[in-house]
Amino acid sequence: MLLRTRFTEDMKDAMRARETQRVSAIRLIIAKMKEADVEARGAGRGEASEPELLAMLQKMIKQRQDSIEAYVKGNREDLADQERAEIVVITHYLPKQMSEDEAKAAIAAAVSELGASGVKDMGKVIARLKEQFTGQMDFGKASGLVKAALGG
Repeated sequence: MLLRTRFTEDMKDAMRARETQRVSAIRLIIAKMKEADVEARGAGRGEASEPELLAMLQKMIKQRQDSIEAYVKGNREDLADQERAEIVVITHYLPKQMSEDEAKAAIAAAVSELGASGVKDMGKVIARLKEQFTGQMDFGKASGLVKAALGG
């Protein structure tokens, strides 16, 4: 099922079940999706693609993780808990995350496939990984692994 359809169906289910936190989180996702659609139309592409939506969800999770750190430092556990609840809902829409070993294997395959030989090829390798594994790989961690694989 397409992510767009899942967002809509899950929103209806959450509304019927009166799950206010889940409804709120899904509304945030749908709003971000609409922003991504506007951005894509501005670039002449129509709607945002599935990989773009997955990248959007990952970005939303990263933003919430940063907010949690700030709230914890500011002694606002109530707001941190709200962000954690949103992360749970957003994570529900992402594919299974790769383990570190799986990520290393994917990186090794991309490096050999592209014939990458040094750190100068890092951008090409990351781009290939993003094409294939958006939503499944944490690219913040992956960049360090790619750099290590390329001898950097």
